[in-house]
Amino acid sequence: MWKFLGVPLKKPSEVDVVKPLNNLIQSTYNGATEEEKGKYAEAVNEFSKQRNTAIWKFFEKYEASLEIVYAYYDQICALETKISVSELQIPFKWKDAFDKGSIFGGKISLTHTSLLYEKVCVLFNIAALQSSIAANQQLDSDEGLKLAIKLLQQSAGIFQYLKGATPAAVPSEPTPDLSQDTLTVLQALMVAQAQEVFILKAIKDNMKDQIIAKLCCQAEEFYADVLRAMQKESVRSLWEKEWIPNIAGKQAGFHALTQLYQSLVCRASKKIGEEIARLRNAIELFKAAQSRGGNETYLDEYFSRAKRNLAESTKDNEFIYNEIIPDLSTLASPGKAQLAKPLPIGVPLAANFKDIFSSLVPVELHRALTASDMRRNEIVNVEIMKLRESTQTLNAVLASLNLPAAVETADGNSGLPPSLKDKAVEVRQKGGIENVQTMLKDLPELLNRNREILDETDRLLDEERDSDNQLRAQFKERWTRISSDKLTEMFRTNAKKYREVITNAIEADKVVRQKFEANQKGIQLLSLPPDQIQQSLPSASGSVDPNCSSVQRLKKLMDDVETIKAEREAVESELKSATFDMKDEFLIALQKDGAIDEPALSLARIGQVLNPLQQQVRESVERQQSLVADIQSAHGDFVSETGSCGSSRDTLYQELATAYDSYIELSGNLLEGTKFYNDLTQLLVVFQNKISDFVFARKTEKEELLKDLTTESSRQACPATPALPSHYTSTSGSGSDIPPGSAPSVPPVASTANIPYPAQVHGMPIPYGAQPGVPYPSYVPAPMPQSFNPYATLQYPGTYQYQGFPQGPPPGHYGTYPGSYANQQGGYPNQKPPGW
Repeated sequence: MWKFLGVPLKKPSEVDVVKPLNNLIQSTYNGATEEEKGKYAEAVNEFSKQRNTAIWKFFEKYEASLEIVYAYYDQICALETKISVSELQIPFKWKDAFDKGSIFGGKISLTHTSLLYEKVCVLFNIAALQSSIAANQQLDSDEGLKLAIKLLQQSAGIFQYLKGATPAAVPSEPTPDLSQDTLTVLQALMVAQAQEVFILKAIKDNMKDQIIAKLCCQAEEFYADVLRAMQKESVRSLWEKEWIPNIAGKQAGFHALTQLYQSLVCRASKKIGEEIARLRNAIELFKAAQSRGGNETYLDEYFSRAKRNLAESTKDNEFIYNEIIPDLSTLASPGKAQLAKPLPIGVPLAANFKDIFSSLVPVELHRALTASDMRRNEIVNVEIMKLRESTQTLNAVLASLNLPAAVETADGNSGLPPSLKDKAVEVRQKGGIENVQTMLKDLPELLNRNREILDETDRLLDEERDSDNQLRAQFKERWTRISSDKLTEMFRTNAKKYREVITNAIEADKVVRQKFEANQKGIQLLSLPPDQIQQSLPSASGSVDPNCSSVQRLKKLMDDVETIKAEREAVESELKSATFDMKDEFLIALQKDGAIDEPALSLARIGQVLNPLQQQVRESVERQQSLVADIQSAHGDFVSETGSCGSSRDTLYQELATAYDSYIELSGNLLEGTKFYNDLTQLLVVFQNKISDFVFARKTEKEELLKDLTTESSRQACPATPALPSHYTSTSGSGSDIPPGSAPSVPPVASTANIPYPAQVHGMPIPYGAQPGVPYPSYVPAPMPQSFNPYATLQYPGTYQYQGFPQGPPPGHYGTYPGSYANQQGGYPNQKPPGW
């Protein structure tokens, strides 16, 4: 007797989520360890299995299915906080729930590369499943009534949420089931049905007649709203053929129940005349409800009760009370009582939800941590660069003065000075000139590898853009998807930045190569064994007294030089290891304020940790200034006392000292350059994978849209049949005038343009008291490890954000049923019962 409508389900399609999701997590969390990467991969595989299970559980319309689909929705909500949703390129495809697009011109399906779109479709199906499970409940038990009320109100809340969420998730035209008008109807329908279940429970609990009358009055108004909304031009062709009759019948039925229960209130208060008026109206309304709903037994129990009560009250009034029967339009409304309302979506929906991606931090937190690390690295790099530049300046001064070699030869050692011997040993241990030459030779190969990857990404983007532009020119305004240029703007921007990085790296390579060529002779000499170096030395110009004051003073200053260099190495090591964990502090800020002020929080902590080390750097640089002045002064005295200056051997010593410093710097630069190119390759591979995922998703989307356009073209109406020749048309009323072999003329058929749909189609009467024209109420690349060489000054791309229906209802159609008391004009129906 009490039949409820369940919303049909959207039909899903299986899709590979593993590869794109792995690629995105790899690019976002590229600093993860191998163990963490393994956990992420396992979580992605589990998520894929969870989706494949959940999307088909929708079709098992049991209460047990809800927890499974709830858990999948909860996982989507959890995942979207831990990745950049706009960068996830998965072509999710969902078909229209009502599946009538092929007939009435809407979209049969829609493919969209957005996790938000998947979330919207899953939510729609959750609401649809809730409505179906509610419709199948045993309503003769309290448990069944309570569950139906809960599910219908939750379903209404979801449809209400989708009205705001769908435009953001589906920037193009959605399938008909996700249009604003459809969602409005479904929300109103769920609320109306929930109110209906409240009425059933009130009747079952023997609540007061006045309360039930108010509940029924509200339900009648709800169903009137639903009926008007269902017959809007944009959606009225979607519904199953029994939906509109069902709603029309319920609207009349609850108006009838309102009058019936209000008549019981009148009977209790001895208002016999009003009781009879309401019962007469209720009987007419019950008849209309059964007729419009196409169910002769609908509310039959209450219909019979109304007829019995009318007979009894009429008899009592004729023989006892003799009250005047008031006009129905003069009777007051019993009032309304709304119990049903949309319930907000709670997260998590599942009772025992467990986040598969619990090891991933929220994406906002991850970005803040990454930005904080970059900020720390920038400050650390500046301080280390100050130390290294000062050391290079100090080395250059010493080399120009042939120190410490000049004072070492004063000890009577005619061979290679000990400091140069140590430097030569170190050069040979590091591979000598051959090692530098090998790394220099490898750089172009590494550079070309990165160029080829970047060229391939450009090719993929160009091919996808050209294909989209070609189809847009072919189909013009019918090609409704977003243009490639808008979607690939950030891809293009990052590709341009990567090219700038490579260009800057090429310039850095030139600087390194020029430095090598300028010091190649000295480096080659240092790479030789000690005896060969000794043979290459020019003869000494004379001897120097090792006990003179200037020599002793210079030796002490050279010891000071070694001390300051050692101190700088220690400070540099402390700067590199100066780390701090901002995670807890960022989490507290995120929970408290809903956002993270990363610059303010990071700078405060950086100041606490790095200020002492920055002070040491300043002091070291200042000490060097006085040290260099002392060295230059002592060297002047040394030259004055010994006359040792400008010999060919001294010149060679200077060249070897400069070559050693250049070798150490070149070795570091080339190692860091090689690492730079290898790290850049990893970033570009991830970048290429993301573009490949995008291109694949766009290809899938293109194929679906082409299929829709092809189907649409195939069902276009045939051209009009040519008119019959005039000699085939009868020009007289007599059949004898028809030419032999020709067809008799056919009388013209009356236009069907104004035949109400679906009243004439389903044989249902047009509702009484119709009011025509009643309006419806209203990818993230992680920073490269910072180095202190020409490559370290390069800037890398920052966070990638990818990012005809029939005419309207004719007069007298269901959508204009006036059932509410607020606009009563003689009641329902407008005709007075016999005897009035």
